[in-house]
Amino acid sequence: MKRMGWVLLALCWFSTRAQAQGPLVKYGKWVLVAGAAGMNYLALRAHNRAEDSFDALEGRCLTAHEHCTVGPQGKYLDPVSEGLYQGSLRYDRIARGWLIGGESTLAGATVLFIWELAQPKGRPGNIPFEPEIRSMPGGTTALGLRVAF
Repeated sequence: MKRMGWVLLALCWFSTRAQAQGPLVKYGKWVLVAGAAGMNYLALRAHNRAEDSFDALEGRCLTAHEHCTVGPQGKYLDPVSEGLYQGSLRYDRIARGWLIGGESTLAGATVLFIWELAQPKGRPGNIPFEPEIRSMPGGTTALGLRVAF
């Protein structure tokens, strides 16, 4: 998970260093957006699993209080309750990792979008009617129209 985040950040960094806007910037930003959406979906799934585990622990505690007795070291004495609690913590850590990865990927996509917008663009060659403004001697301005065939 962490390795994938670093790879995506390195990809963004190298693509912003490119002199010409190539397919890496043009299509890479969309790949990063899709990756961010996927990672956020996986974070949502892990969060839901953590909620389910904690809800099961809470339901177990409400039905029989002896299942939720905590020992002197802060652990549940009942192994099933402790397992549900540890499962909830594990899924929360997984969700946090996916969220961090998704948000960093989204930041990389934002960098690529801004990079693409900031690049100078030439004039398109298919302008059929191009206005022409000239300053004439005597302080007048002439306005003309050029039609390309």
